[in-house]
Amino acid sequence: MDVSDSALLATLLREAPIGFAFFGTDLCFRRVNRSLARLYGRNGTDHIGLPPSRVWPEALATSAESAIRRVLADDQPFFESDQPISMLTSSRGASEENGGGEHSSPQPRHWSFSWFPSHDPEGAISGVALIAVDVTERRNSEEAVRRSEERYRSLVQAGAQVVWVTTPTGEIAEDSPEWRWITGQTLEEYLGNGWLDAVHPEDRERVERDWRGCVGGGKIFDSRYRVRTKTGSYRHYDVRAVPIERDGEIIEWVGASTDVTAQREAEEMRGRLTEQLSAAALRTARLQQATSMLAEALTVEQVVEVITEVGRSAIGADRSAVALLDPQRLRVRTVNPDGVPNSPGHPGGDIPLDIPSVVTLAITTRRPVLVENPDGLRRTFADVADLDLFLSHTDERAWVGMPLLAAGSAIGALRFSFSRPRKITDEERVFLEALAGQCALALERASLFEREHTTAETLQRSLLPDRLPSVPGIILDARYLPVTRNMEIGGDWYDAFRLPDGRLAVAAGDVMGKGLSAAAGMGRVRNALRALALTDPRPAAVLAGLDRLFTATELDEQVTTVAYLVFDPVSGEGLAGNAGHPPPLLMSRDAPPRLDLGEAGTPLGWASPRQQYVFRLPPGHTAVLYSDGLVENRRRGLHSGLDELVAVAGQAAPEVAEDPASLLEYLVDRMLTGYEQDDDVTVLVLHVPVRDGTAKTLVTESRGLQATGGSSPRTSTAKPLVTESQVVGGRSPGPARRRLARRRLP
Repeated sequence: MDVSDSALLATLLREAPIGFAFFGTDLCFRRVNRSLARLYGRNGTDHIGLPPSRVWPEALATSAESAIRRVLADDQPFFESDQPISMLTSSRGASEENGGGEHSSPQPRHWSFSWFPSHDPEGAISGVALIAVDVTERRNSEEAVRRSEERYRSLVQAGAQVVWVTTPTGEIAEDSPEWRWITGQTLEEYLGNGWLDAVHPEDRERVERDWRGCVGGGKIFDSRYRVRTKTGSYRHYDVRAVPIERDGEIIEWVGASTDVTAQREAEEMRGRLTEQLSAAALRTARLQQATSMLAEALTVEQVVEVITEVGRSAIGADRSAVALLDPQRLRVRTVNPDGVPNSPGHPGGDIPLDIPSVVTLAITTRRPVLVENPDGLRRTFADVADLDLFLSHTDERAWVGMPLLAAGSAIGALRFSFSRPRKITDEERVFLEALAGQCALALERASLFEREHTTAETLQRSLLPDRLPSVPGIILDARYLPVTRNMEIGGDWYDAFRLPDGRLAVAAGDVMGKGLSAAAGMGRVRNALRALALTDPRPAAVLAGLDRLFTATELDEQVTTVAYLVFDPVSGEGLAGNAGHPPPLLMSRDAPPRLDLGEAGTPLGWASPRQQYVFRLPPGHTAVLYSDGLVENRRRGLHSGLDELVAVAGQAAPEVAEDPASLLEYLVDRMLTGYEQDDDVTVLVLHVPVRDGTAKTLVTESRGLQATGGSSPRTSTAKPLVTESQVVGGRSPGPARRRLARRRLP
C-alpha cells in the first residue's frame, strides 16, 4: 500500500460515521477512531494502551472483553446485533479533542458490534478488530412497523371482518381467533385446509375449486359462500383474498371475510318480490304502498285497518278480515269480527282449528284458498252439512284465504270476500301472497311491540306511587300521561314520601330513552333515591349518591335528570337540589308565577359538585315539578316552552291556581293543546293552603344567585348556600350527554 492509500485509509477510519477500534491480544486498545471514542466524551488517545474496563462503563466493558476473548480463542468473527449504549452529548458544543465541556444526561442509543480476528503475515492472530454501527434509527423504524402492525391487528379485531392469512400454497398457517369464534373450530381443525370443513356442503366444491385456481394463477380471489357457525346455522360471507408479493414471488395470501347475511336475506326478499310482481306494475305500486302503511302500523288493529283498505282498493273485496292462530289452544281468533258475516251456518268467535272454513283451511294447508263462486265453495267443503244454510243467508259469493307465514309456520290467515263471483288472476294471486308475507311480518312486529309496550307501561306504572302520601297542611296531586302517538313508554317519573323525621321528600325525574330499558332505569333511579334519602335526606347528599350509583351501573350514553326537594310541612322550610332537570314552577297569591332560580346542575353521572339551596314554601304557595314532555316537543323548544309555561300559569284563575287537581288539568290542557304529544308527561303539584288567611312570600335562596328579568321583586336577599360537592371520576360524559345537557340546561 503506498502513502496515498495509507492516508486515505487513515482519513476514512478517522472521519467515518461508524466506530472502529483495534485491540491487541492483551485486550488493550491499539487504535480507535473518533466516532467510537466520542461515545463517552473522550479523545482517541485516552484509549490507547488501556483495556475497555478502564475507559468504558462496566457493563459495556465486560461484554467487549468477553467478545475479544471469544474471537481470540475461536479465531472466528462474532456479532452483537443490539448493544444498548447511553451516549453523552455536550451541552456547550465542546469537541472531543479538548476533552472538556459539560455534558447533559446520557442519551440511549443502539449499536451493532462486529468483532473480527486480525492475522499477521504468517497467519497468527495479532489482535481483534471492532466495527461498531449505530442502528438506532433502523431499530426505531422496526419498532414503528411493529406498532403499526399491532394497530392494524387491533383495528381488524374491532371491526366486523374476519382477516386470515395463508401460505403461498393457500394453506392456513396462522391462527384467526375471529374465524374460530364464529365457527367453533379448534386451532387444529382450522389450520391447513380445515377451514373448508366449515363451508356449506353445497358451496364447498365450488369454493375449493375457485380458491385453488386463484392460488395457482396468482389471481385475486373473490367469492361468496355460506359458513357454518358454532350454533349449526349458516351465514353468508363475502370473501376477498389478495396475494402478497416480494421480488416477484408470492410470499403469502391475505384475505378478509365479511358477514353479509342480513344484506343477502334482504336482497333475496326484494328479488323474490320484484320477480313475482314484475308483470304487474300497478300491483307493485299498490304493494309498495301497502308495505309502507304496514311498516308504520304499530298495533294489530292498525294492521287490520291497512289490510281492509288494501283489500278494498287493490282487489275490490267487500269484506276483509285478519285471523290469528293460538297455537296452544289450536283455535283461531278473528281480530276484526265485522270482517266476517254474521250469518247462520258460519262459525263465529274463536273457532277450533278443525272447524271447516276458508281461514282454517288456509292455516292448516299453509296454501292459498281461492274460491271463485258458491259451487266452488261446495266442492271445497263437500262434507259440511250446514253449508247451504250459510249460502242462503249471506251476500258473499267468492272467497280468498291467504295463510300468514312466519319462519315457515302459520300464525293466522287473511280472509277476503266478494258479493259477486270473482276469479283471482295469477297476478292478483302473486300480489296477495306478497301482501300476506308483509302482513305476517307486520303482525309479528305489532304483537311484539304491544307486548313490550304493555310490559313497559305496567312496569312504569308499578314503579310510580300507588297513591301520594297524606300530609296535614299539604295538598299533593300528580298526573302521568304516556305518549299515545307511537305507544312508546319512557322513563319519566315522580315520587313523594315521608321521611322518618316527618319531613316530606318530593322528586321528579326523566331517564332518556324509550321502552323497557328506560322504564327499568327509572325504577333503579327512583328506588336508589328513596334509599339514599332515608340515610341522608339532604339534596346534595342524595344527588351525589345517585352520581356514584349511576357511574357504577348505567351506560355512558344514558342521560338521567332529577329535581329533588325536602320540605317541612310545619315550618315551610326545606332544601332543594337539581341534576339537569327543568326548574320547578313557583306560584303564589301575591306574586307572578316564575321558575325556580336554583342552580340546575348537570345530569346524573357527570363529574360535577352537587349543590343544594334553601327552599321555602309558605302557606298560599305552590310548587309544580314536571318533565320536559310538558314544555318541549318537535315544534316548541325548551326555552320557549318554559316561557310559555310561566305565561300560562299567570293566566290561571285564583280558584284554579290554589286547587292542585284543577291546576293539573289546566296546565296539561293549555300546554299540550295545539301540539302533538311526542313524549311522556309527568306533573306533580305541591300546594300549601293558607291557614291563617295571610299568605307569606315565597323565598328561594342560593349563594351568588342574581336577579334576572324573570325574577320576582319579592325575592329575599340570598343567604349562604348549603352545598355538598361530589366529583364522580372514572369516565367522562359521552356525546349524547353533552348534547342533551346543552338542550336541557336553561
